Amino acid sequence: MTDIKLTWSALGGDPALLPRVSTVVREGALQGRLPVRELARACVGACALAGAELGARRAGLAEVPGVRVDDGAVATAFTSERQVLVDGRAPVAFAPLSRFWRTADGWVRTHANYRHHRARLLKALDLPANPEDTAPAAVAAALAERSALSVEDAVYAAGGLAVALRTPGQWAAHEQAAAVAARPLVERGRLDGARARAFTPLDGTPLFPAAGLRVLDLTRVLAGPVATRTLALLGADVLRLDAPHLPELPDLHADTDFGKRSALLDLVADRRAFEELLAAADVVVTGYRPGALDRFGLSPEALAERRPGLVVAQVSAWGAYGPWGGRRGFDSLVQAATGIATVEGSAERPGALPAQALDHGTGYLLAAAVLRALTEQSYDGGSRYVRLALARTAAWLTEGAGGGRRVGVGEGDDVGADEGDGVRMGEREGKGITKEEERAVSGEMPGEAYGSPSPWLAETDSGIGRLRYALPAVSFDGCPGDWTRPPGAWGADPACWL
Repeated sequence: MTDIKLTWSALGGDPALLPRVSTVVREGALQGRLPVRELARACVGACALAGAELGARRAGLAEVPGVRVDDGAVATAFTSERQVLVDGRAPVAFAPLSRFWRTADGWVRTHANYRHHRARLLKALDLPANPEDTAPAAVAAALAERSALSVEDAVYAAGGLAVALRTPGQWAAHEQAAAVAARPLVERGRLDGARARAFTPLDGTPLFPAAGLRVLDLTRVLAGPVATRTLALLGADVLRLDAPHLPELPDLHADTDFGKRSALLDLVADRRAFEELLAAADVVVTGYRPGALDRFGLSPEALAERRPGLVVAQVSAWGAYGPWGGRRGFDSLVQAATGIATVEGSAERPGALPAQALDHGTGYLLAAAVLRALTEQSYDGGSRYVRLALARTAAWLTEGAGGGRRVGVGEGDDVGADEGDGVRMGEREGKGITKEEERAVSGEMPGEAYGSPSPWLAETDSGIGRLRYALPAVSFDGCPGDWTRPPGAWGADPACWL
């Protein structure tokens, strides 16, 4: 199996189930210097297998349903935020101040899609809150006079988001890189000795492994919402909660809130309402920077104490450890800091992966970790926690994501030189077998090349307009092929369980 072995092992899965997975290979999907297509396959495949495993457990099936990973569906889903259309309007991927900028000694990447992050960036640069159409020129001039590291420090101190561009070698020498590398890809464990989970049996098709489960979704952009969107696909009642004063970007809501309900709730003023939701929840998923929610009693330990048997899932940019453990971050920033943007760029300017693969990949792994925790609870109980970090997923990718050789450039390498595709996940060098023979052994099937995403797109009416969207990539025998509901208006649902 094309390195689904690594992800499935990280999730604590039974290796005997791996032959249940097959892959439809489509050349041209998620092309880049780093093995993004293989990472995407491994993450989606592990998630689908975890869903099939839980479904078989609840339905009393003698065999876990077969899983099919189609490169076309995966590539389309990994770019879902680019594929969504609202009444024919294309999405706004990044705001004008979210981009790479030249500095006096290199490059810096900023993220200012949210208004409060934009305001903090401008404050750190001693700039007024200029209109959107004039701010970029002023920001460019201010950054050109400063070093990249000084900008990184100043913007972080102001509560904004900016990171200096680094090579893989520079990142490897950073304390945060060492802290990240010391952690497993998926952190998972028990919080107490709560009794085994008793599931309501499932029958009929489609098979909804998470049917009847209640998921509190306290996540934003992008990995967390991808995880909870996947749990909603598999039948969970997912209730997304946002603070009234922090509106979500409309295009992201349109993309990532399929299958969910969206409600507004202030964790201070509406504390009783939150505790009532928690008392009936099965899973809590959080995606804010580490420690940000602890003051509200939302650490895994505090949640499990009030709700024994809970599964608590956490995702962050840099991990909850090391000198950057408390920092905010997004996929594009992690790519810049960890050397990915250098590897994917040219001698003239930084580049990017063909998708926000750190977000999407981590999101599917987070959903998979939740599903596996639920399965494990049905055998031996215990409240559970699972944790993932974009930076840890980045480390896996830049190490070849299991391919056995580090992919990237060092301090003395020609940054941006076209080195070809490098070692892909699961490639066998010098093994004396052909690619076709290897695919036969690993369950891979050749398909048509990936060109247009159209076969994996659909349209539906919704409370926010006519939507074009990417269909789910998670697929197993009996799996639902689409979400049961499109997103409605942001924050318009009541903060209660169905």
